[in-house]
Amino acid sequence: MKLLRSTTTKLAVLYLVLFTSSVLLLGTFLYWATAGYMERQARATIQAEIQGLAERYQQTGLRGLTLTINQRMKRNPTSASIYLLVDPAGNRILGNLDRWPTVLPDAQGWVELWLGSDKVLDDKPHPARAQLFTLGGGFGLLVGRDMEYLSNVESLIFEALGWGLLLTTLLGLGGGLWIGRQFLRRIELLNRTAQEIMGGDMARRMPLRGSDDELDSLARTLNRMLDRINELMTGVKQVSDNIAHDMRTPLSRLRQTLESAQDSRLTQADQQLRIEQAVQEADQLLGTFNALLRIGNIEARRQRQAFEELSFNQLVEDVIELYEPIAEDREQQISYQHQPVSNIQGDRNMLFQVLANLLDNALKYSPDNGHVSVQLTQPALNCIELKIRDSGPGIPEPLQDKVFQRFYRLEESRTTPGNGLGLSLVAAVCDLHGIEIELSNCEPGTEVKLLINTEQQS
Repeated sequence: MKLLRSTTTKLAVLYLVLFTSSVLLLGTFLYWATAGYMERQARATIQAEIQGLAERYQQTGLRGLTLTINQRMKRNPTSASIYLLVDPAGNRILGNLDRWPTVLPDAQGWVELWLGSDKVLDDKPHPARAQLFTLGGGFGLLVGRDMEYLSNVESLIFEALGWGLLLTTLLGLGGGLWIGRQFLRRIELLNRTAQEIMGGDMARRMPLRGSDDELDSLARTLNRMLDRINELMTGVKQVSDNIAHDMRTPLSRLRQTLESAQDSRLTQADQQLRIEQAVQEADQLLGTFNALLRIGNIEARRQRQAFEELSFNQLVEDVIELYEPIAEDREQQISYQHQPVSNIQGDRNMLFQVLANLLDNALKYSPDNGHVSVQLTQPALNCIELKIRDSGPGIPEPLQDKVFQRFYRLEESRTTPGNGLGLSLVAAVCDLHGIEIELSNCEPGTEVKLLINTEQQS
């Protein structure tokens, strides 16, 4: 039963059915094109001949008809032509048949005969086909053809068809089994590799044959999926490590603060101060976890319902207006060069937070009395370009891709306030809006470029 359910057997049966059907169709066509054609030609010849003899009888009478039939039989005595002329009483007058057939004709006067005893020159029974015709005066005329040659052709066709079906069966089963085994061998190899990967060998990849067929395409797709899964797992591990590293210090500080608040020697005011410090630490932790949840929701594309058409010019101006007092406090300067750009589709709150994070980082890493430039242009009809350039120390090129990872901070000591999630949130929101983000060093400072394709936004 297992053999019957196997894919190899199913493929073999499928090939067998297809091959057999092809041979049967070919045999049917050959029969129609040979034996069928010969039979139709024989019928047409008989009809034409009997029509000619009937006309001869009308023109020359019985004497002329008998003379014509005699001439045709003497001209080729071994031909397949059959003739018989009888009087109104059914007595034989002339022909190479002994008697009038007893078989009833069809509506068109056609009869099927077995020659042997009825035919003068041959004793071996074989089929014949003839048409009966009644002449004027009650005379009967039979004209036919010995169909032995057609029978031989049909036998050859059926014999060839039988051998063809036998060979087709063998080739279909053999070819189906071979192709099925070749196909399933590759499937089994992919399955075995998948089981090894499931067993924990994440370095394994699906084997490629190099034939660029569908199975190779499937293997490449699976390998890319495995590479992506490995990247995600590495990212999860890194995030987990970063969370453990970043949460350990504030949690320890929170515990110490709460323990110190329990000291009975402290005054009520000092205890209240310790509790307020603990609340602040807890709020910072909650803020970090909320940021992580927000990034996760954005990456899962769960917040597209708030998309609307908005003015990017106005959005940039609002963010700059918010941070101008902060820049003035640090004696920093924000310059803004812009031109009218097209409206975009997006979530205003998310995009505001993106621009705020980028501008906040630019001010944070620029020195006092430093300069931050913002430039908004539309170099093409479907492209909006925003550049934010600071005057800080810049970001080393090997680290530019890492700054968008969660909890990644350029300052390894992590003494600067922050949780390392700002640029991760920026990357997630930009991906959600179809915005490309690029980093480059300007010597001094870093330039962040946002590219918005208004046609491809979705």
